Amino acid sequence: MKILVTGALGQLGSELIPSLGERYGFDSILATDVREGNLKGVRMVKMDVTSLDSLKKLIRDEGIEEVFHLAAILSANGEKNPDLAYSVNMNGTWNILAASRDNDVKKVIIPSTIGVFGPDTPKKMVPPETIIRPRTMYGITKLASEFLGQYFSDRFGLDCRGLRFPGLISYSSPPGGGTTDYSIEMIMAAARGQSYQCFLKEDARLPMMYMPDAISSLISLSEADPKSLKRRMDYHVSAFSFTPGELYAELRKRRPEFTVTFKPDYRQEIADQWPESLDVSESARDWGFSPAYGFSSMIDDMLKHIS
Repeated sequence: MKILVTGALGQLGSELIPSLGERYGFDSILATDVREGNLKGVRMVKMDVTSLDSLKKLIRDEGIEEVFHLAAILSANGEKNPDLAYSVNMNGTWNILAASRDNDVKKVIIPSTIGVFGPDTPKKMVPPETIIRPRTMYGITKLASEFLGQYFSDRFGLDCRGLRFPGLISYSSPPGGGTTDYSIEMIMAAARGQSYQCFLKEDARLPMMYMPDAISSLISLSEADPKSLKRRMDYHVSAFSFTPGELYAELRKRRPEFTVTFKPDYRQEIADQWPESLDVSESARDWGFSPAYGFSSMIDDMLKHIS
């Protein structure tokens, strides 16, 4: 099986690719990104997902059978540059789906996000089907991507699958311009003996997940028997929810000298639109989703690796 990964140098892609390589063989992975870069063990090609002709040629020439489409502009960066967010998130997703359809790709995996929710969405244990009225360009484009995946599945028989990620926490790659990046930055500051200024309010509760669980959930969904899948593009995954204040308190238990000040900026307005927790029961039922890390074990593992 030949697998294409777009957005390979991003936070998610740079950690997904080693897991895919270990599972399927590194020779089977083709990594692409709009930036120049290298990922150990895999061939890397510079490519812009907004170029349909380039995508079609690459998929055809390489005999791609499965695509993990990770290229996207995230929430905070999307509000800084909504034109770019629309181009990459909307046009890029359409191009991936169209190129996959036209070249007999067997499966396309497209992660979505809690950014699809809006201020009218309920706050606690939110199921996949709920009130969804996003107010950010990131949320609008990712919700549209969910519908596009459903459309290509229904209309053309392309096996499209997706899930909605909460905030993702990782020590291996730098934050990618998301609203939940404070969590990574705060843990890194504590590990390095630095103080930290948080851009969200102390009580801004959001759902989160440790990156190893995010990677395993993507692979598990991609490998699931299609007959067991009751949903197409909007499975929920999450491991725990916490506030910046709660994270600070846990870090102080391990680093008593650590200090945080809270100075919310425009990203707090984005966070206010998102739920506090997600209902993941359908993911557990249909394809066995079960995160390995809790809140405390995530912090301990982050601090160990950063230190």
